[in-house]
Amino acid sequence: MLSSALLLLGYLAGSIPFGVLLTRWVRGVDVRQSGSGNIGATNVTRVAGKKLGAVVLVLDALKGALAVGLALWLLPGEPRMHAAVGLAAFLGHVYPVWLKLQGGKGVATALGVLVVLVPLAALSAAFVYAGLVAAWRVSSVGSLAGGVTAVVVAALTASSLEYAGLSALLFVLILWTHRGNIHRLLRRSERRF
Repeated sequence: MLSSALLLLGYLAGSIPFGVLLTRWVRGVDVRQSGSGNIGATNVTRVAGKKLGAVVLVLDALKGALAVGLALWLLPGEPRMHAAVGLAAFLGHVYPVWLKLQGGKGVATALGVLVVLVPLAALSAAFVYAGLVAAWRVSSVGSLAGGVTAVVVAALTASSLEYAGLSALLFVLILWTHRGNIHRLLRRSERRF
């Protein structure tokens, strides 16, 4: 019963569309109708500025971190359940019930999940992301390279096989959510910051 409740809570927390809510409240616009149409921090930055983009980034990461943190607190010896709640939060962001299952790409939420479960992997991924975005000004390049970094570091440092497996699964799902970006990268037509 508790496990089911945590999974549902993880999904519902992940599905809170902070990008949509904050751009509507602060700027009076629907972020889905501007820029790339994505609800995540990168498009919020394009549409509403760096400050609001940073707020959305933090909130999208927090919803993953808090869901997993609660699972760790209530079920401390169950890494499979922690990983499942992290996956539920990620899927909530990508397929939010409130937006007809049309959500974001999940990078920030995945980062929040990994901050709790595999902190070194999350930190390493964040450094790689920041460095590549600063150098190339292409968020998708940073996200994909950061994802590879997280998988490698998690494989080396995760405290359980479930956490390392979750890192790999999240990366595979991020590849899926970035499939359009990958096609544009191959055609050298990807949007810059």
